[in-house]
Amino acid sequence: MNKKQVQLLSERFEVAFNQVHDALRDIVQINDERFVVLVKVGAKKYQIIETFKKDLEQYARLRNAIVHEKMEVGFYIAEPNAKVVNHIEKIANVLSRPNYALSIASKNVVYFDVQDSILKVTEAIKKFGYSKFPIYKNKKCIGLLTAGSIVKWMAEHMENGQVNLSDIRVSDIMEYEKDRPIEIFDKSINIFEVETIFEKAHKKKRKIEGVIITENGEIDEAPLGIITAWDLIEIDYTVD
Repeated sequence: MNKKQVQLLSERFEVAFNQVHDALRDIVQINDERFVVLVKVGAKKYQIIETFKKDLEQYARLRNAIVHEKMEVGFYIAEPNAKVVNHIEKIANVLSRPNYALSIASKNVVYFDVQDSILKVTEAIKKFGYSKFPIYKNKKCIGLLTAGSIVKWMAEHMENGQVNLSDIRVSDIMEYEKDRPIEIFDKSINIFEVETIFEKAHKKKRKIEGVIITENGEIDEAPLGIITAWDLIEIDYTVD
């Protein structure tokens, strides 16, 4: 590899590193702007940063070697190889893009009114395999109905091993969902903001059952998507 090629790789690395640094500042938002501190703090808050934590720590050391041990303009002692440069450029792209939460949300949301028969819900569970459903009353979202609460209701009302659901409405089961709060946001919310919502709730020992995304974040709008804590855990941010 000639000197010009090495210089180009080093410059590309520096550009990508600075892009990552800028993205970390925007995401983590703490007073300390040191790269390694942003990575350390951010990894504790956001899965996306935790995914790249070890790589970013290595790249911070490489960046220091490139910048602080430069012999002259355009001449670097430390030389990043093409694989490293391509990888940090991909990380920069992932961290810098909008990462709208709707991209990881469960879409084609099935939702019901409180006056609907619970049999409609059980049919949806069978058909779609969903376990959580937004519930509306007077065209306003009032919470989520979960399969777990349906099972609990059935267990408490079972007689001789049987339970009759023919006259049961969603409102009857919603009595079991009082301690399952939800949050509603507009479609511009990003993944980092959703992670922060769950994190703050966890610190307050308050469980959020899900985040519902609508067009403008209004409770009287149809859901565009729903995000649970499991959706955040299952995000795959890996890059080749």
